[in-house]
Amino acid sequence: MKDIEAFDNSESESNTLFAEERKSEIVKLVNSKGKVLVPELVKYFNLSPATIRNDLRELEQLGLIKRTHGGAIRVETPKVAFEPVTQQKMVENVEQKRSIARAALNFIEEGDIIIFDTGTTILELAMSLKDLNVTIIVNDIDIARCLEEYENIQVILIGGSLRKKFRSTIGPFAIKMLSEINVDKAFIAANGYSITRGCTTPDINQAEIKKKMIEVANETILLCDSNKMKKNSFIQFASPTEISTIITDKGIDQSDVEQITNLGVQVIVAK
Repeated sequence: MKDIEAFDNSESESNTLFAEERKSEIVKLVNSKGKVLVPELVKYFNLSPATIRNDLRELEQLGLIKRTHGGAIRVETPKVAFEPVTQQKMVENVEQKRSIARAALNFIEEGDIIIFDTGTTILELAMSLKDLNVTIIVNDIDIARCLEEYENIQVILIGGSLRKKFRSTIGPFAIKMLSEINVDKAFIAANGYSITRGCTTPDINQAEIKKKMIEVANETILLCDSNKMKKNSFIQFASPTEISTIITDKGIDQSDVEQITNLGVQVIVAK
């Protein structure tokens, strides 16, 4: 059995992490080692065993790990059509999402009319947004609530059928509303992006919404962390070249950047 010294936390102030960041770090540790024990995590995060066990219990409920006697083990890689619910996405790749959101801020200008797609990376963008005089159309309840706090931002919430556990609207009413507008920019999320298949997502109804968002926008900006690059989900909603710009994190391979750029798509690597 390997002890806690197998972990390198020299650059981490683990005891000051937010709960979501701590859970994300636990998932990374489990995935990298295959198995971790509660005492190891207690020492690593400088927290009580009860807190660590609660974290493991919540992560298992989200399907991110599997608890064992005294610790946790890695779960198998999900199938192509699997889509994590919003709560699960909130604890995955937090730092990458925040860096992407900061880079995306540079694309928002005073007076813009914008669409925000659903997704936790887009939510990070909303939370980082400055109080500019812009109009934002959104189908995500959490993002709408976040934007409500900005005095100068006009928020238009797209109606439709509520996609339960994903906190967003879909369906013909949402499509009809989107069909009647024109916007400057659309900030879109995806479950996968590849040079062969473009942008993909597991849900057909969500794909239709994303297609319409792209259709009514003059410019489409994909926010996609590097873990989703070169991956395909169930259904395509945009070809590789329908996206104007991809903003990703430094985990992307340079060869992928070059291949995407050769398609005429701008790639921004967030730092």
